[in-house]
Amino acid sequence: MDFFPSRTLAIYTAKMFLIRVFSVVALLVAVLMSLDLLGESGKILAYPGNGEAELWSYVALRAPQIIDFVIPFSVLLGTIITLATLNQNSEVVSMKAGGLSAHQILAPLILASSIVAIGLFLFSETVVAPATAKLSQWEKVEFGPIPEESNVRTNVWVKDGDNLVNAKTVIGRGNDVILRDITIFKRSDNDLRSMLQGEEARFTGTGWKISGVTQFTVSTGLEKQNSEITIGDSIKPDQFTLTNVQADSLNLLELKAAIDELKEAGRPTMSLEAGLWHKISGPMSCLLMPLLGAVAAFGLARSGQLFIRAVIGMGLGFTYFVADNFALAMGNIGAYPPFLAAWAPFLLFFLIGETVLVRTEE
Repeated sequence: MDFFPSRTLAIYTAKMFLIRVFSVVALLVAVLMSLDLLGESGKILAYPGNGEAELWSYVALRAPQIIDFVIPFSVLLGTIITLATLNQNSEVVSMKAGGLSAHQILAPLILASSIVAIGLFLFSETVVAPATAKLSQWEKVEFGPIPEESNVRTNVWVKDGDNLVNAKTVIGRGNDVILRDITIFKRSDNDLRSMLQGEEARFTGTGWKISGVTQFTVSTGLEKQNSEITIGDSIKPDQFTLTNVQADSLNLLELKAAIDELKEAGRPTMSLEAGLWHKISGPMSCLLMPLLGAVAAFGLARSGQLFIRAVIGMGLGFTYFVADNFALAMGNIGAYPPFLAAWAPFLLFFLIGETVLVRTEE
C-alpha cells in the first residue's frame, strides 16, 4: 500500500509526465485556435470598425474554452507518450525488477493528474465561465460593441400570448431588471397588427414602464410617439432573466442559484443539473487518463506490441469521452438522472481501467 516507495522515481516520472502534458496542450491550443480564428475572422471583421484589436479580443475569449476542452485529451496523450517512452527504454522493466507494482508505477502520474484536475476546475470556474458568457453576448450582437455592465444578457426573446417581445439588452435580476432597446410585436391570428419600440423598460411590480416609445400600426400605417407608457402586466421579469441559462457561462455557485430560481418559477432544470454535476466530473476525468492509458506501459517493447498497446490506451480514453458526451446528452433531454449522467461514465471507466490493470499486470 506504499504507493511512493521511491521519492526520486516519483518526481522523475511526474515531471516527465507534466512536461509532455503541457507540451501537448500548447500544440493543440495553437492548432485549434488558428483554425477557429480562420473560420470566425470574416464574421468579426464584417462589423464596421472592427480590426486587429477585435481579433485579439476574440482570441482572448475563445482560447480559455479551447484550453478547457483539450486538457483531458492532453492528459491522455501525455500519459501514453510518457509510459510508451518508459517502456521503450526498459525503465518500466527496471522499476518492476526493483519491486514496484503496476499501481506504484502509475501513482506519480495519478497524483500529478489530480493537481491538473484541481487546476482545471479552478481555471474553468474563474476564467472559462466568464469568457464564455462574454463571448456568447458578443456573438449575439454579431461582434458589435457589448455593454460593459456585469450580469448582462443580449438579444432576449419572450412570448406573451400571441405577442413577441425582444430586448436587445437585459441588465440585472429579479424586479430590478432593466430592458434596453425593446421591441414588442403585437399579433393576432399570426398576423402583425402593430409594433412598439422603446428605449428602456423597467418593471413596476404590476407592469413595465417603457420610455422613449414609438408605436407603428400596420392597418393605418400611422406612427405615434409617446414619452412613456405602461404595458405588459402578464410578463414577469424572470421570463427575461431566466431565458436561455447556459451551464457553461456560469460558475458553480451562479449555476446553483439559477437552478434554484428556475425551480421556484416551475421550469425544468434537469439539463442544468446535469451540467452542474459535470462541472465537477469533467475535470475529474483527468484522474482516469493514467489508468486508461496504462496499457502502454507494460509488456516487452521488443515484442513489437508497444504500438498496439498505445492504440488500445487511446481507444479506451477516447471511448470514455464518447460515453461521457452521450450520457450528458441523455441527461439534457431527461432520459438519465442528472447525477447519473455526469458520473456514470467516470465510474464505469474507472472500473474498466482497474480491471484491465489488475487482470493483466497485478
